[in-house]
Amino acid sequence: MGTFFRALGAGVVAAVVTGGARSVLDTVSPGGPDRWTRTNHRGEPISLLEGPAVAAGLVAGALVAGPDVRTRTATALATAGGGAFGLVDDLAEDTSTRTKGIKGHVGALLKGQVTTGGLKVLGIGTTSLAAAFVGTRRTGSTFGYLTDVAVNGSIVALSANLFNLLDLRPGRALKSGAALALPLAVTPVGATSGAVLGAAVAAAPGDLSERDMLGDGGANALGALVGTQVAFGTPRAVRLLALAAVLGLNVASEKVSFSKVIDGNPLLRRFDQWGRRPAAPAARPTPSAPSAASPVDEPSSGQDAPA
Repeated sequence: MGTFFRALGAGVVAAVVTGGARSVLDTVSPGGPDRWTRTNHRGEPISLLEGPAVAAGLVAGALVAGPDVRTRTATALATAGGGAFGLVDDLAEDTSTRTKGIKGHVGALLKGQVTTGGLKVLGIGTTSLAAAFVGTRRTGSTFGYLTDVAVNGSIVALSANLFNLLDLRPGRALKSGAALALPLAVTPVGATSGAVLGAAVAAAPGDLSERDMLGDGGANALGALVGTQVAFGTPRAVRLLALAAVLGLNVASEKVSFSKVIDGNPLLRRFDQWGRRPAAPAARPTPSAPSAASPVDEPSSGQDAPA
């Protein structure tokens, strides 16, 4: 019952902090509203203010949910690191460059070029590893402990980036976080699922209606928090499988569009579209438009367009 009440408390705290922070940010909008406005996949304006609000709610919920001070500290550190460095990339990214993905940013770093994405990779990697040192308990040899720390830190960092890749359509990252948090509720750190669900409930109306988006700050924080649930709450065999899965998905994202994969699977497509605005109807061809006999090639980037 202790876990249930911690989860309930974490959910309430995360929802209240997320909603409250979003309202305050809407009033003050540091730097002005334009600084926080982007264009979504429909070509419509959308606000990034959801991101820091969700990150704040997740950190607050994590501080309530953890079974002990050590786990609470590690989880909050990883989540705050994901939110902070993601927010830097949101607000300071040089949009004139085409550097994208972990591969692109790491490649730039190796050439001595520090992009905001590269800074995010280094920052989230560092805070994830630090969180793993704090939250991983030593149960065997020094080598085994250091291996566990490396595995746990990698899970957290890669999960943070994976959720950023999911934040390309309304509600996708929030729904994915909730779907993963539910089965993880049975782990020793299961109360943290309450924080995920609470923040998701508070943020979902604005996200699904396409007024808000998580951005890097919110998505990285959400992914990092879900990653800590796996890292600090599951056996080593499960963690190794999880590491292989998130690593594989991150690598695949460099070549494969997740949106195309989701749209091609009826079950995933239904889950992805649940609660969203209907897709805009396709424009009817005009007499001057090319006919079916002379088709125009559609642009194909191999990547999802940012929301």
